[in-house]
Amino acid sequence: MNRLLKQASMIVASTFMVASMFSHAASLPDFTYLVEKSSPAVVNISTEQASTQQPANREGQPLGPNRDELNEFFKHFFGQQPFGQQAPPQQRPRNSLGSGFIISQDGYVLTNNHVIDGADVIHVRLNDRREYVAKLVGTDARTDLALLKLEAENLPTVKMGDSDELKPGQWVLAIGSPFGFDYTVTAGIVSATGRNLPSDNYVPFIQTDVAINPGNSGGPLFNLDGEVIGINSQIYTRSGGFMGVSFAIPSNVAMSVVEQLKSDGKVSRAWLGVLIQDVNNELAESFGLDRSSGALISRVLPDSPAEKAGLRSGDIILEFNKQNIIRSGELPYVVGQMKAGTKVDAVIYRNGSKQTISVQLETPPNDMKTRAQTQQEQNRLGMIVGDVPAEIAKQFDIKGGVIVEQVLGGTAARNGLQQGDVITMLNGVVVENMESFTAIAKAVPGNRSVPMRVIRDGYPMFIPFKITE
Repeated sequence: MNRLLKQASMIVASTFMVASMFSHAASLPDFTYLVEKSSPAVVNISTEQASTQQPANREGQPLGPNRDELNEFFKHFFGQQPFGQQAPPQQRPRNSLGSGFIISQDGYVLTNNHVIDGADVIHVRLNDRREYVAKLVGTDARTDLALLKLEAENLPTVKMGDSDELKPGQWVLAIGSPFGFDYTVTAGIVSATGRNLPSDNYVPFIQTDVAINPGNSGGPLFNLDGEVIGINSQIYTRSGGFMGVSFAIPSNVAMSVVEQLKSDGKVSRAWLGVLIQDVNNELAESFGLDRSSGALISRVLPDSPAEKAGLRSGDIILEFNKQNIIRSGELPYVVGQMKAGTKVDAVIYRNGSKQTISVQLETPPNDMKTRAQTQQEQNRLGMIVGDVPAEIAKQFDIKGGVIVEQVLGGTAARNGLQQGDVITMLNGVVVENMESFTAIAKAVPGNRSVPMRVIRDGYPMFIPFKITE
């Protein structure tokens, strides 16, 4: 009897496990209909360039499939060049490959700026193998978006969604051309929203675990309703391939850019004119705040809207245009979404109390981009640095050094530098001011780690710093 009871209980347990497995499988989403409906509006983008240099993404990895690399891949397994072709001659224009999607029946196509940057000719191929030469309507490097136009009608389109409704944990799906494999489908979940990356101050990225690889750039990110809620743009990688972290530009940000590109061919943004940093727990306590939030002004730029409005270094912006500022990275996006000439109220924390200051935003000065590019070329470090503000030097007892005003990407981003870091020593040499920093940086050898001493939020530390050349 005991043996019969034991066998019966085992059968019941096995039945329960099988039922549970089927139930779990039934709860997983089926993307079949979404893919069939949306794929026709996803396009493959290739470019012709006179230069033989392979275009690269922000991490320095090739943007799209290098045909030579694919040939070597197939040759490794099959022992011959695929497609019966010889290797292309050295001077032949190189093709960059990425993705995009059609947003209107009359032929507007959205993709990443870095997919078509520097292109002489842009080719767009549809799911049904129709191919067009696209006209470049406009680009916005700040958000890494580009708008193309095809001379065609009645094209299949995607449905745009509201990215503000997106929440962590929701299923999302990407369609694109990773490594040149057209219309590849990958799925995952939203890991986080509102991510601010060091090299991008104007985009609150959607972070996902969807497999995104070179060639996916510019492709759509769908929700389960088949709506585009993001444009796949960047990956975090140490190997050049997917490592479980990818970033997409929210659809609401993209469509705001699209409207300006359509009407003006460029994007105009408002300018406040401050350098900011996060407020951590220690800083919050030192300023008398009850919690860590807001954007701490580390420097007010001369002749800026902020200076004209009376904002000062040490002010903490808690609210801007009726929007709460929890993290400092939220402020550039809020300001960037507004038009020059707009007058807004900023709620700040100063000397232990809150007060409201009215600010009239302006157009950024024309020399800001030139200044950034010039300094980046001078120091090869991918960042803009400036003299340490007196308030910061006094607060943290800093003598000399330079402060990181902006991380542009590249070397600085890869080595973990952050806006607001104060560099006091580089490669064993003390940094006294801007002039000495420029000289020291020029002498730093490439492809070798050197010590860099930084002060971050009042705490000194050494970090290994390597310039990859």
